[in-house]
Amino acid sequence: MGQIYDITPFTLLDYPDELACIVWISGCNLRCVYCHNPDIVLNRGTKDDADVLSFLQSRRGRLTAVVFSGGEATFYPGLPDLVRKAKAMGFKIKLDTNGSNPQMLRDLVLSRDLDRVALDYKCPPGLREKLLGTPKFEKEFSESLDFLIEQSQAGHIGLEIRTTAARPLLSESELGEIIKDLDRRGYRGTFWLQNIASTGEKTLGNIPDELWTIDKNSLPKPENFTLGFRNFPAESHRTSGQDRE
Repeated sequence: MGQIYDITPFTLLDYPDELACIVWISGCNLRCVYCHNPDIVLNRGTKDDADVLSFLQSRRGRLTAVVFSGGEATFYPGLPDLVRKAKAMGFKIKLDTNGSNPQMLRDLVLSRDLDRVALDYKCPPGLREKLLGTPKFEKEFSESLDFLIEQSQAGHIGLEIRTTAARPLLSESELGEIIKDLDRRGYRGTFWLQNIASTGEKTLGNIPDELWTIDKNSLPKPENFTLGFRNFPAESHRTSGQDRE
């Protein structure tokens, strides 16, 4: 058994403006209650690096990018070599990460093998144990966040920051804390608030199947970046204080 859980052969959603595949790395150091990939988090994979490279070789000229996701891909020791080899084949490389392994992240970015990073800003520090299963890694996340903003501002990587914003896991006030923190750190770009992708037994915390909404008007207006919404029911992010439509 390897640490590569699986390969999604084609996606138009996970790398903007690119024809990409997704390489799923098994295992994660967090246990987010809303995680919709519990099998990837809790189990080992059935593939290895050779399987990934063979697949990518067969897709040269057909795909333009590779997304490395998980789980948490930066805790896979073989990731830098796999990324380097995929990059050498001519693919653009995107990494999805929770930012809790800043040294690996720094090495990957400074090698210039990464083209884009999607960083999950999970929650304010006080909610980490409740939502993520551990209060740890706040220092590491903060280091990763500042480094990625710096590298993005210098033009070395594309950067997307996102938060799973389903209520009642996070209130508008708590989302506001994140927005203000990103402004303080000088983030530019789009901060995506995204609804949970799955509910019930498909999530680690058995999140109930509800129609989640968000009061867009109660959120602070970012000074330096754009606020975007993903996967919410139509118009639900334009409600005026009601929890549900």
